[in-house]
Amino acid sequence: MKIVTFIATVIILVSCATQKTAESPIKNADTTLIARDTAILPAPDEKMGNDSIPACISKMIAGFTAVPVGNPPRKIWSYTYQNRTVYYVQPECCDQFSDLYDAGCTLLGHPDGGFWGRGDGNFPDFTKERSNEKLVWQDKRK
Repeated sequence: MKIVTFIATVIILVSCATQKTAESPIKNADTTLIARDTAILPAPDEKMGNDSIPACISKMIAGFTAVPVGNPPRKIWSYTYQNRTVYYVQPECCDQFSDLYDAGCTLLGHPDGGFWGRGDGNFPDFTKERSNEKLVWQDKRK
């Protein structure tokens, strides 16, 4: 049984490691357009209903669309947490941290994900206390 557990762990780690071959899309997101479904829309302050996407989040989206689609495909959600708007970026693959950003794209931390699924431990109440969930963007490429 120990050998089976060891082999399964190695396979999971190798499959996740091979998915992260591209550079971080945030570093290389130097564009003013984003892809949304099949439409190309202007990035800065793009309107989504009554809400506005910060330019830095639009650049992040452009970076995600500039690299191969992740597994699972990326999604960005907005929430109200501790009386401010935050942006939650769903992680790719196995045991990776999610990212939580403020409206200026300052990385606040990692509310979930990681080996134990509890993130970096700095947001133990995030799931319970967040509100006003809105899907900002999802990668619909196949």
